[in-house]
Amino acid sequence: MEGASMPYNPRTVEEVFKDFRGRRAGMVKALTTDVKLFYESCDPEKENLCLYGLPNETWEVNLPAEEVPPELPEPALGINFARDGMEEKDWLTLVAVHSDAWLLAVAFYFGARFGFGKNERRKLFSMINDLPTIYEVVTGNAKSQSREKTPNSSSKSKSNTKMQSRQSESHTKGSSKSQPPPKDEDDESGEEEDEDEDEHGNTLCGSCGEYYANDEFWICCDVCEKWFHGKCVRITPARAEHIKQYKCPSCSGTKRGRV
Repeated sequence: MEGASMPYNPRTVEEVFKDFRGRRAGMVKALTTDVKLFYESCDPEKENLCLYGLPNETWEVNLPAEEVPPELPEPALGINFARDGMEEKDWLTLVAVHSDAWLLAVAFYFGARFGFGKNERRKLFSMINDLPTIYEVVTGNAKSQSREKTPNSSSKSKSNTKMQSRQSESHTKGSSKSQPPPKDEDDESGEEEDEDEDEHGNTLCGSCGEYYANDEFWICCDVCEKWFHGKCVRITPARAEHIKQYKCPSCSGTKRGRV
């Protein structure tokens, strides 16, 4: 039987792929264009039957090889027994899945038998993977994937652009963090320092005549708008909280010296 014991033995990656493509074409025909004939060939009253794909792009339903072990890996046995126990579409899909597995088994059987190396196996799988599986052809997924091919590539490029944008943004944020202090603490204190410097950087105490210092409490007169050290006018931070309108000693008519 040609499907079980096959005189054609491919020895190169290209020859194995040609063998794979021929067998695949035959099995696709059985499950699509020749489906009526294939259905009738899988009589549940017969013994274990297998679907074979042949290198010349034909197919046959036959008994498994008699020799043990067989010349090639065997397809799924007994596909005919499940024919009447399920919907025709589901049955064809099941056979398609097993057919895909068998095709890969045969291709890599040849690869192992003739000593394919890592690169040759990768090349063979890449060539096989460029073809839609029998399952995809039978279920119609091959056509939908073909239609989606162009949009996928464009969305992929958009995704890459977004990724690059995020990476550059992350890089910018990372480099900026290394320069200024953390925002919740140092950034706020930095802003306060900037404001204080703007208001008090060149300000002199109206009482002692010394410059503003960050670590000292100051209070501003609401009348003359001069700034004073709290200690110079004897005003503490706690007391200042209860003063609605502060008047310095000069504006209030009283003179208080520096303690």
